[in-house]
Amino acid sequence: MILVTGASGSVGGAVLNAVLKRGKPVTAGYRNPDDAKNAPAGAKTVIADFADKASLRRALTDVDAVFLVCSPIPQLVELESNVIAVAKETGVRHLVLNSSAGAGRWNKSFPKWHSEAEQKLRESGVPFSILRPNSFMENILAFYAPTIHTQDAFYAAMKDSRMSFVAVNDIAECAASLLETKAENKTYEINGPEAVTYAELAAKISRVSGRPVRYVDVSTSELKKSLVSTGMPEWQANALVELQEYFLTGGAGELTPDVQQLTGRRPKTLDAFLSENAAAFRKKAATA
Repeated sequence: MILVTGASGSVGGAVLNAVLKRGKPVTAGYRNPDDAKNAPAGAKTVIADFADKASLRRALTDVDAVFLVCSPIPQLVELESNVIAVAKETGVRHLVLNSSAGAGRWNKSFPKWHSEAEQKLRESGVPFSILRPNSFMENILAFYAPTIHTQDAFYAAMKDSRMSFVAVNDIAECAASLLETKAENKTYEINGPEAVTYAELAAKISRVSGRPVRYVDVSTSELKKSLVSTGMPEWQANALVELQEYFLTGGAGELTPDVQQLTGRRPKTLDAFLSENAAAFRKKAATA
């Protein structure tokens, strides 16, 4: 049996669907019964809280493989360590960990937390695979489409650094492929097939939307001020700014063959993703 944790989230939900498409028996892990009500057809459900080892023991009973993903919060290392410890107790034979680009290379922010969780997994003796996905293509819709609608522009602190965006479904297909294989204790860098500057991203969005869209570069201090002004907690704003600093080192522009090796096909291109979502960048018609 395969257990997919975080089944109500974007990555966990995509992994769950990818496993279901392969016809594999799978259990979807949720934190509360209300979320479990939305489980897709064909998936069993279980309620498990990463802070409650008793609930984790119930969830991992008779489970062979686990996909582990946790929200990017300061308690990430503690919570994922709990799952890893119980996976060892219950004899899980393959744990696929959703980590982060920059883990092992950037000792700040989300990459630092993920690196510490990776080390806990390596030390545990549980057979594993580690996925380090780059920034999601879907983040372009979540973070940049709103100001494109209102200002014909989007803002970040990237200068001329490059980003190899990856589609969430490609991450999910990599995870699903690994969950049905024997663990080889390997780490995979998951990214898209091209690395673009944000000015190039703006040009691509302009083409698919049929309207001029600008990228406006800001300083990291301006970025933090903007994030805090939206009501974002200080710790989260700091973590995002520190992640942006990692992007400025050029590490997020890395290109690897790992998606193709795991799935047998090239990852989705940025042009394809933007074309599929072109309507998200077009001005909405005024309503009376």
